[in-house]
Amino acid sequence: MSQTLAAVTGSLGSIGYGLAAIGPGVGVGIIFGNGTQALARQPEAAGLIRANQILGFAFCEALALIGLVMPFVYGK
Repeated sequence: MSQTLAAVTGSLGSIGYGLAAIGPGVGVGIIFGNGTQALARQPEAAGLIRANQILGFAFCEALALIGLVMPFVYGK
């Protein structure tokens, strides 16, 4: 006698993307947190630090966008 308590409907890719977005979100937080600390320690290196922050942010966001596209590519 088995009963179904809850049925999963819809695309499981959406759940996968939600889980995959955790990594880039943490990465962006680490990048800007450490960048703020670096700017506080060495304000004269602001240009170099900011350039490295933007580059790291772009790579993290690229991972998030790839995670957004993959459920559509490998979906039904």
